[in-house]
Amino acid sequence: MARIESSFPDFGYLDSLASRDSPIHRLDPRVKLLTTLLFIVCVVSFDRYALSPLLPFAIYPVVLLTLAKLPPGYLLRKLLLASPFALCIGIFNPLFDRAILLHVGSLEISGGWISLASIMLRFVLTVAAALILVASSGFDSLCLALARLGAPAAFVVQLLLLHRYLFVLGDEALRLARARAQRSFGRHGIELPVVASLLAQLLLRTLDRAQRIYLAMKCRGFDGELRLLRPLRIGATDLCFLIGWTAALLCLRFVGPAPMIGRAIGGMSW
Repeated sequence: MARIESSFPDFGYLDSLASRDSPIHRLDPRVKLLTTLLFIVCVVSFDRYALSPLLPFAIYPVVLLTLAKLPPGYLLRKLLLASPFALCIGIFNPLFDRAILLHVGSLEISGGWISLASIMLRFVLTVAAALILVASSGFDSLCLALARLGAPAAFVVQLLLLHRYLFVLGDEALRLARARAQRSFGRHGIELPVVASLLAQLLLRTLDRAQRIYLAMKCRGFDGELRLLRPLRIGATDLCFLIGWTAALLCLRFVGPAPMIGRAIGGMSW
């Protein structure tokens, strides 16, 4: 229970970082969203063996992380937490792709290992950019930006409700953990049948609470559309940020400095 209680305050910490004040936080969320989407598209558009061309793209999350004054340790822990999912995608590449593409002294490196490293590097870059986007904007502001950019209203509402349902789920899980700890001693009460029953109870309790929340929203005039009264205005700073990063990312992707910088950083020849 202690581990659940200690991790529960961390559940909404990413959103709480959005309340800080920095040059990145003050930017319009639409500008940050478009720039991050372009960054992700550029990163994932390289071929499967690309490694050194991806290295210069690290400048985008590093600059944003520094200017936004976000805790790098927290973001690193989130990356490590999600890294097994990316590792599972390419873990079998070295087994199926054994063509030798690189010689480092007497060491032969196959294409499978290079593609695995490329997958992990793409994961770090894209997920770090997404985490920084949420931490510097807030999930509600990002949903508002999606709505202002023309995303379907149903999609935006579903995202917002899903985000809020996660907090309901975490709150009910904490209640169940406390109740189990008070009715058991030590490791008693964590047997498989008990855990299965707790998971079923967690689902039923969160659904019931979500229904009560929905009825309360209906009583307050909810008609299926979430209205966020937050003014959005794109100023000169926002335009400079968007145009500058768009030019820089497209240059890294198409003009050719990425391979040169990547070879200089990594000492690689491909």
